[in-house]
Amino acid sequence: MTIRRLSIYTRCLTQLEEDGVKTISSQELADRFSLNSAQVRKDLAYFGEFGIRGIGYQVSALKSELQRILGLDREWPLALVGFGNLGSALFNYKGFSRQGFRIAAIFDDDPVKVGRVVGGVPVLTMKELPREIKARNLTIGVVAVPAEVAQGVVDQLVAAGIKSILNFAPTRLKVAKDVRLKNVDLTIELENLSFYLAQGIH
Repeated sequence: MTIRRLSIYTRCLTQLEEDGVKTISSQELADRFSLNSAQVRKDLAYFGEFGIRGIGYQVSALKSELQRILGLDREWPLALVGFGNLGSALFNYKGFSRQGFRIAAIFDDDPVKVGRVVGGVPVLTMKELPREIKARNLTIGVVAVPAEVAQGVVDQLVAAGIKSILNFAPTRLKVAKDVRLKNVDLTIELENLSFYLAQGIH
């Protein structure tokens, strides 16, 4: 949760930088973005001393430091597996590239899609995945395939050397302990919202 909050702080600091704000206190940061000032101080203190007593945080310097901690001071080439509706939407999402995540290769076994070049990125077959992972130095896999084939896809990514996977398939997957897997199940998120609506909880 601390790492998730660092990402939120980075976004807040980016907004402050765009607004021309040079310094800000933890309380001002919390008030402006509906955060908890004590939590902000605690989270930042975990990684070092960033503020100046009586002045607060230098916005640009803190943003740069948090980006370094999060690994956002470099580019991360991604392997996208699945180029259906969701895969296509993920490919066209500009937020990835703004944060240094670049989809460098797309993998799909649909013969209609294979061989195409989309936005300068080739659509390759799954058979090419092991070779291309190494050749293109791909570090993160993004899975956007149907649930029934997701485990097989993840197994192939791991066998090819991928250690970090973002999974959009609506199913639970098994990976080795040294592989970091993050699941994004949009249906579960909507069901969570529908629960609160159904219960009349606001």
